[in-house]
Amino acid sequence: MDNINFIQNGIIEKPSLCFDSLNGSCLKLNYPLEVRVLLYILFSISCLLTVIGNLLVIITVIHFKQMHTPTNYLILSLAVADLLVGGVVMPPSMIRSVETCWYLGNLFCKIHSSLDVTVCTASILNLCIISLDRYYAVCHPLLYHSKITPNTTLFMISVCWSISILVGFGMIFLELNILGNQEFYYSNFACKGSCMVFQAKMGGVIFSMLCFYIPALIMLGVYVKILHTAQRQARAIHSTNIQTKRAEGKANISRSERKATKTLAIIMGVFLSFWVPFFLCNSIDPFTGYSVPPLLSELFLWVGYFNSTCNPIVYAFFYSWFRHAFRVILSGGIFQTNSSRTKLF
Repeated sequence: MDNINFIQNGIIEKPSLCFDSLNGSCLKLNYPLEVRVLLYILFSISCLLTVIGNLLVIITVIHFKQMHTPTNYLILSLAVADLLVGGVVMPPSMIRSVETCWYLGNLFCKIHSSLDVTVCTASILNLCIISLDRYYAVCHPLLYHSKITPNTTLFMISVCWSISILVGFGMIFLELNILGNQEFYYSNFACKGSCMVFQAKMGGVIFSMLCFYIPALIMLGVYVKILHTAQRQARAIHSTNIQTKRAEGKANISRSERKATKTLAIIMGVFLSFWVPFFLCNSIDPFTGYSVPPLLSELFLWVGYFNSTCNPIVYAFFYSWFRHAFRVILSGGIFQTNSSRTKLF
């Protein structure tokens, strides 16, 4: 990228560069010191909350025997993806966003970008699997325990992460994201000090459709079906006047399943709300001559990252047993004998 000279008050000034001594260096945007400090504090707190919150969820599901259910294994997988966002993806992104340059090398840029795509894809695929789990729990309760077994859940989680890793690392290291537009990318966007996931038209559409829009539509369709079934069950329970314990037990189970479905639907809604702006920009940008301002894209990316901070808060807000488990963990109660058998609900 050619250096551009600025003239101010008759004095020729060179623009700030990421690497002053290298040809082809990216331009650097210098934020005021106060803004940089504020951004570092905000992003650092977000990283810390994301790691701590999701670590609490992971410990809860692994440690307490009562939490060893297929649905919670899926929540565990989602929390692992969110933990990687907070612990691995967000810190380097914080430095890039605040300094407006990438100083960690080309290889680590590719690894970081691959992990970024991988964990985002894993999150939405995990949510897709969770929606199927809820579908069987609510719509086909008699088949649930035979269809959704721990082994089945483990298999689905393995497939989810395998696909995510193949998409993330395959797209970046094989440069599938710039396929068909390599010359334009290297002429206009590639410079030393940059670390961005550039999307050509074909790559942007295929990536966005496979990793976001299609899974999102599947989830929405499944949850609409679940909602209709849950409403029908609620009306049936309300109209039934049988007062046997067995009937009461079924009603309680149905309410429990509906609450779990509602909570996970909220998590899905939060996920979609946080990531839709980024994927809309990602899809539109190649068709508008890459007119979306880089700062806006960076802002929407961080909005997506913040979703990983919110998920543990949703669990704690809606599930009393998660709050109970968090208190036991934070007080050191998990180090007591037989703490894994603590009754959370």
